[in-house]
Amino acid sequence: MKKPTRASAAKAKKGRKTSVARSKAAPRRPTKRPAKPPRRGASGYDGAKDTVTATIRGLRTKLKEAQRRVAELEAAADTDFLLEIPNRRGFERELARAIAYMKRYRASGALIVLDVDRLKPINDSFGHGAGDEVLKAIAATLTRQVRASDVVGRLGGDEFALLLWNLSGTDAKAKAVAFEQAVDELSFVFRGQHVTAGASAGVALLGAQSDPGRALEEADAAMYVRKAQRRHEPRIRLVGS
Repeated sequence: MKKPTRASAAKAKKGRKTSVARSKAAPRRPTKRPAKPPRRGASGYDGAKDTVTATIRGLRTKLKEAQRRVAELEAAADTDFLLEIPNRRGFERELARAIAYMKRYRASGALIVLDVDRLKPINDSFGHGAGDEVLKAIAATLTRQVRASDVVGRLGGDEFALLLWNLSGTDAKAKAVAFEQAVDELSFVFRGQHVTAGASAGVALLGAQSDPGRALEEADAAMYVRKAQRRHEPRIRLVGS
């Protein structure tokens, strides 16, 4: 037998290596392409989009309703339910805002605290319904005599407060007297009897240096001084035939 030549041996050896390499190499798996998103016209995509849109619309509606309800509750918390004017909380807020404005723009104004004289005897004689009628009439009278920019509030019980803009000391005192006279002129009939109620007013001037709490105390103190003076004025008549 003839021995293979060197060229033939080398060729055979190379063939063996190639076949071994091919056998060891792992077979290639076909590459998976990423799934394409559904087209806009596909029913599934449009349905999901409509659901999200409807959910957003519903949430916005609920948010608006909640905001409206919050605004109503805040307004109710600042309003006297009987007289429909600011209560103490609401008036004090308006007073603080006004003084902050005065400090910034160097404006001025006046605070008047007005107390109804002898409202308790009316309640005791004719009931609290009669007293409520008197308070409503006084609130309406005061509101008619102020400007749209002014504020009339009820501090509690038979005590009112008025925030008036751009008044000098002389004008503020004259305005307080006018409020007293307007209340003095009110007349009511309860159980066939004519009833009148007076009012006493105290003034505190407001400006850039004012403090809300101190201004209320000053006007309140002036009101009590005025009330003591009016006890000696014979023109106030509580109940008469």
